[in-house]
Amino acid sequence: MDATNDVTLSQEQRLAALRTQAAQENFPQWVPESNNHIHTCYSFSPYTPTAAALNARRAGLRVVGSVDHDSIAAAPEMSEATKILGMGSVTGFEIRAVFDPQGPLNNRKLNNPDSQGIAYMTVQGVPHQNREKVAQWLAPKRAARLERTLKMAAAANDILTGLGLDPFDPQRDMVDISQYANGGGITERHLLAAMATALITGFGHGQPLVDGLTSMGVNIPAKLVDVLGDENNPHLMYDLLGVLKSEYLERIYIQPTDELPTTEDVVAFADSVGAIATYAYLGDVSASPTGDKKAEKFEDEFLDELFEAMEAKSLRAVTYMPPRNTAEQLERIHTLATKHGMLEISGVDINQPRQSFNCPELRRPEFADLNEATWAMVAHEALSTVDPELHILGEGRLTPQRLAQRIAEYAPLGRAIADGEDPAEVAQRATRA
Repeated sequence: MDATNDVTLSQEQRLAALRTQAAQENFPQWVPESNNHIHTCYSFSPYTPTAAALNARRAGLRVVGSVDHDSIAAAPEMSEATKILGMGSVTGFEIRAVFDPQGPLNNRKLNNPDSQGIAYMTVQGVPHQNREKVAQWLAPKRAARLERTLKMAAAANDILTGLGLDPFDPQRDMVDISQYANGGGITERHLLAAMATALITGFGHGQPLVDGLTSMGVNIPAKLVDVLGDENNPHLMYDLLGVLKSEYLERIYIQPTDELPTTEDVVAFADSVGAIATYAYLGDVSASPTGDKKAEKFEDEFLDELFEAMEAKSLRAVTYMPPRNTAEQLERIHTLATKHGMLEISGVDINQPRQSFNCPELRRPEFADLNEATWAMVAHEALSTVDPELHILGEGRLTPQRLAQRIAEYAPLGRAIADGEDPAEVAQRATRA
């Protein structure tokens, strides 16, 4: 196994392996794009933070960011790995929140395919000295999610035994893989990966697997029948996981309750630790790049209302994924973010090996502002680690004009930090919002 991607090694051992690898490897030239939404082994991903940074560098990316579900455990390793590789980094976490518990959006499906009224949010650019505070704040939420996921695992195993198949071991096949003991967050993908593996083992590969899935009521999209029936498919578990997530999860899903903060809770906590809370825009889905979402409507029909609610809840940033959206969706998000003075952060969630670390859309001239915002975020995280008062957004909402000025000021500072300049020296050239 590649030592940079060996979860049995310590973070220090993986980083040492990266130093050796980086000294030997000829990397490609930089590309202008970045990715601020990488998942690692501390939620669900085939990559350690070190391996994620290395793969991003091999793709030519100059900036990479980690946001694991309910976990910030990847952050120290990601920051050090990118430093070794001469890259910038933005670290944080992803969390689900009750968006509008007493309001009109509570009964709407926002950006979460599994629940109404529950939104995915990210908290990014966490100053390094506050990572432990973040871990402590997330700990009870991780514990509650683990308890709920174990109940879903029992339901999944009841289905497997009912089919005459061997059940999986929730501790070995789900919890241990999630790195929960090391601060990782457990997700539905861990559950479905364990279930997918048990189904493949029980039914076999090729047509027997397709027949077995059909017999248990799994609706396999036509374009994925041959993929799941391919006996030599190296990514079979991930492909089946995606189908189970979009077509079968609801049969065993238990809606989250106690583990969820409100949007206001997330924003207040992010502000208290000098980080930036964002709403993660999904948009109506016609085709999912990873096969884990059905064609379905999400925020687009009430997007203006949603942005008004986001501003009312003191959100000052929005994150979105250019490869998942149409040009019309992206233009609308950009227009609304500008109108409401919200920082725009880009990134594509990487959680399976078929996905590319590249985001070619960000090479287009119309997305130059997203790349500049990413560099500004690199500066924000590094500089607010030196001096909390160098938060890029300050304490209040900036006008669109002032926000553009702050991005223009901070982006060159982010590049200087990635080039190896000491953040403490760079901080001397920064101003307060």
